[in-house]
Amino acid sequence: MPIYAYACSDCGLQKDVMQKMSDAPLTTCPECGKDTFAKQLTAAGFQLKGSGYYATDFKNGSQPKAEPACATPCASADSCPMASGAA
Repeated sequence: MPIYAYACSDCGLQKDVMQKMSDAPLTTCPECGKDTFAKQLTAAGFQLKGSGYYATDFKNGSQPKAEPACATPCASADSCPMASGAA
């Protein structure tokens, strides 16, 4: 279920609200009661429920080891000092 950010242009209240996508946008501010409560444009927010996300899928996953970066660009593999194992 998405989480939407709302703000009141009259009293300045900012609140995150969890709503269905099919729900109508809120317009009445819960703080001042005026019809100046509007949805804000923000990055998408959502809540994952249940098992099978980060804790079980990626906890023990192996990460590939990064090769050390070469400080100087080489014209070919033959002239590259990193290709022969020297650093």
